[in-house]
Amino acid sequence: MKISSIKVSEIEIPLNKPFRISLGIISKARIAMVEIQTDEGISGFGEGASALLITGDVLGGIKEGIKILGNAIIGMDPIDIEKVYWAMNKTLMRNPAAKAAIDIAVHDLIGKITNQPLYKLLGGYRDTFITDLTIGIDDPEEMAISAKKAVDQGFGTIKIKVGISLKEDVERIQKIREAVGKDVRIRVDANQGWNAKEAINIIGKIAEYDIELVEQPVPACDLEGLAHVTKNTPVPIMADESVFNASDVLNIIKMRAADIINIKLMKCGGLKEAQKINTLAEVAGMECMLGCMAEESNIGITAAASLGAACKNITRGDLDATFFLSSLPIKGGAVIEGGKINLPNVPGLGLMI
Repeated sequence: MKISSIKVSEIEIPLNKPFRISLGIISKARIAMVEIQTDEGISGFGEGASALLITGDVLGGIKEGIKILGNAIIGMDPIDIEKVYWAMNKTLMRNPAAKAAIDIAVHDLIGKITNQPLYKLLGGYRDTFITDLTIGIDDPEEMAISAKKAVDQGFGTIKIKVGISLKEDVERIQKIREAVGKDVRIRVDANQGWNAKEAINIIGKIAEYDIELVEQPVPACDLEGLAHVTKNTPVPIMADESVFNASDVLNIIKMRAADIINIKLMKCGGLKEAQKINTLAEVAGMECMLGCMAEESNIGITAAASLGAACKNITRGDLDATFFLSSLPIKGGAVIEGGKINLPNVPGLGLMI
């Protein structure tokens, strides 16, 4: 069996409402959807999501990247994922969203060819995965109302976006804890919004609200600052923007710069690289979370949740992007009820046009 053709389509989906993080405001999901076909008529689906504020990838670049990568893998057997992986890395530097689109579609093909759901193909540790729900930056009172609604919908973990104002950030966390009660887990994500001194100061203040973790408190390039925060705060620290690929994880491990690693397919280039990241972290005694970009659809979410369900060391999920989209580009995939993601028990990702 060989890869015979690759089709790419541009999709733009408005969010239900603008989503604000410390780096900026997101109002639309811009996606390059990929369909890879084999010479035996089997199709696999993937997506590359534009994430300007995190990866810098733009839709036009993702689309062109997919075309370049596609030319490099035409004629390959999709089962030979190692060949596909190295062909992509040899052909194109960076551009992780384009690589993720190809990688996800090829994994979807492998699942269909082998007649296995992707979560089983990747490890099969469980067939469900738990996600939090993220509350974008807003007035503290509005964020508290949104958090309470999420809990009423069945979410047991809330992630709070902060990083705009130190005083208001503390107020946001306080009001949300009061609104959701003591049994709901709270994660805090600054998206690089503080420097190391500010981070240590504010984390010391919010620790009393029983915070599960703080994500990327300092700028991505400041690994020394990240390590300093990790060593001098009582709350576990998670690296996100500081970690794109397995090489970055190795640096985090060497410096003990974080306690937890956040893996995102659009940031690392797909499932193959994500597995490398998780393996390195697991050997180092560090757990992982699987996250997503706000611009992803049910394609990327199903792929990420499949990996999360497959691996014991991936203990947390932040795969809530579809809750903010006004529509989905394709049918099928994972079904999310409250905070529980149920993986499709059909070959591949279970997606269909």
